[in-house]
Amino acid sequence: MTLAQQISHRLGAWAGLSVGSGLALATAEDDLRQGIGEQFIGWGAIDGLIALGGAWQNQRRGVLTADQETAELTNLRRLLWVNTFLDVGYLLGGWWLLRTKGAQSDRWRGRALGILLQAGFLFLFDLFHALKAVSHKP
Repeated sequence: MTLAQQISHRLGAWAGLSVGSGLALATAEDDLRQGIGEQFIGWGAIDGLIALGGAWQNQRRGVLTADQETAELTNLRRLLWVNTFLDVGYLLGGWWLLRTKGAQSDRWRGRALGILLQAGFLFLFDLFHALKAVSHKP
């Protein structure tokens, strides 16, 4: 299994876990857990679409030559570093939301915490795979 395939599978598993736990949290009786659940559902759905798109693209590529594998790995590495940088932005946005609207409302506090949890996971996920891609040989 290629690194790109591993990433798609792992992201798909995270997406399923996020949506499933988000659905459970969204039906909670308190606003904080509902806010977290809303974020988990949304982020999980988007991650699921990205994972499906990646899996489809991996399947469509078929067998690659050594030069094509090297080019694909370079593109994947670049994408993972860009995503890691974007994840920092999401974390900052979640922190800002927690300090502003989250200070006034349990629902918004939950949404902010949901963003922080999802973005925190994705930061670690993207960073781990970016570092793995640096040392990975096609």
